[in-house]
Amino acid sequence: MTSTRDFTQAQSDERDARAELDRLRAEVAEWRRRYEKGELRDIAFTNSANEVEPLYTALDVGAQSAETLGVPGTYPYTRGIHPTGYRGKLWTMRQFAGFGSAADTNARFKFLLEHGQTGLSTAFDFPTLMGYDSDHARSLGEVGKTGVAISSLADMEILFDGIPLDQVSTSMTINGPAIILWAFYIAAAEKQGVSSDKLRGTIQNDILKEYMAQHAWCFPIEPALRLIVDCFEWGAKHAPLWNTISISGYHIREAGSTAAQELAFTLADGFTYVERGKARGLDVDDFAPRLSFFWDIHNDFFEEIAKLRAARRIWARRMKEKYGAKSPRSWVMRFHSQTAGVTLTAQQPMNNVVRVAYQALAAVLGGTQSLHTNSMDETLALPTEEAVQVALRTQQVLAYETGVPNVIDPLGGSYYVEAMTDQLEREAEALFDEIDANGGVVAGLESGWFQRKIAQSAARQQWEIEQHRRTIVGVNEFVTDEPELSIPTLKVGADAEREQRARMAKMRAERDQAACTQALDRLREVAKGSENVFPYILECARRYCTLYEIRAALEDVFGAYREPVFF
Repeated sequence: MTSTRDFTQAQSDERDARAELDRLRAEVAEWRRRYEKGELRDIAFTNSANEVEPLYTALDVGAQSAETLGVPGTYPYTRGIHPTGYRGKLWTMRQFAGFGSAADTNARFKFLLEHGQTGLSTAFDFPTLMGYDSDHARSLGEVGKTGVAISSLADMEILFDGIPLDQVSTSMTINGPAIILWAFYIAAAEKQGVSSDKLRGTIQNDILKEYMAQHAWCFPIEPALRLIVDCFEWGAKHAPLWNTISISGYHIREAGSTAAQELAFTLADGFTYVERGKARGLDVDDFAPRLSFFWDIHNDFFEEIAKLRAARRIWARRMKEKYGAKSPRSWVMRFHSQTAGVTLTAQQPMNNVVRVAYQALAAVLGGTQSLHTNSMDETLALPTEEAVQVALRTQQVLAYETGVPNVIDPLGGSYYVEAMTDQLEREAEALFDEIDANGGVVAGLESGWFQRKIAQSAARQQWEIEQHRRTIVGVNEFVTDEPELSIPTLKVGADAEREQRARMAKMRAERDQAACTQALDRLREVAKGSENVFPYILECARRYCTLYEIRAALEDVFGAYREPVFF
């Protein structure tokens, strides 16, 4: 029972706290009066066009921050998902790799692993991203140019030749035909004697953001969502260590969104996938722990840190309170980060090394579990081995020389960071309300609402650069009259395409064509119903059916996506 003395003491403490806040308000008011009497200053803007105050104090940190800050490893995970932070385990260091043929990229993978990379990230060429074989008419001139060409299990076997798939974590950036590439990977692992339950990695598989921002799709929205839920369902039973989706804000941000839009649109996509999984009848705790995220780390240092902290908090709360997840593993947001490719400049390319280092620091201070650092030359071409090594060394210097990993969430409690975290959460919640008012994510995509929002933001940012309201060092300010520094770039020649076509012709001639035809026909029949199609796609992969053959079989049933005209 509370004594009279305790009650009186509590009242006294409350009066003292109020008095302290009153004193702080008076001090801030006096400081602001003196500040505003000074000479006129430029108003600083974040990349989201929000005005940044020149000073943050306890008055800017609401009760929400105090209630939700907590400690690392506890709900709602504002300060990180692991109680030991990087003291227990450093983030996974990945470098995006993929160019030319599967053999070319296999050599690059081995180079990266030898130099200390701890995870493989695979970039595919544009034909593969769109579900076309390297020998398809629409692939002419594009094979191996922006990533590796993978058209069948035969290519996937070469890509990972000599790399034990039970000992590496592999990320694959593919969306429209993601389910097919995942089947190729699993079949390649089987050839090595590695079962699917031993595989670790991520398939991006996030089709909603493709309609929203990146535009690499195959099928209409509804059947595409069905394929993703098929991956959830099959993966939960047969590949429990594999992330069956990486819900990506990266491409939304690269298309021109603000940080708040990236945060809200990406999370809204994630909520949609959860809702579709539950509608299938899946237990949320069976598939949610294998959902992962992928964030863009842009130039506004503190805003990016706050964005990652807000993202964890929103996801945890929604998963627990709205979607009824009971397992803490379902509340936890696990994510990969990549430095912002859109911030790299062709002018004064060495500046990109500096940009990437600061962005990498923001990702680590924000608590990323995996990180890709862009190479200085990626705005000009696919990266050279030297540029990739510098990008990887950037992470290693950060990890082993700076001392930054020693303390968990070292900016936690910062007035500015906590206020920015709260602000981004409020902005995201307001955008969720707008999305709901427009009928949800699918309806918003079909009406072009998302596309217009991102385009408007991109146009504003470009206008600010052209008007010199936003400084890009070496581009619109601090420009030199001297010739631009010439740096070596990687060139993918025509030989890669010729060799790839020759390999495909040989593979087609040697495979069991009758078995291929039978597997494709069976896939078409299953696709007409509601049965999970993944086992049938996997069987097509094992029979060396090609990427486009499998895509075409599904397209016969689902049709192809045609983007409406929104502008």
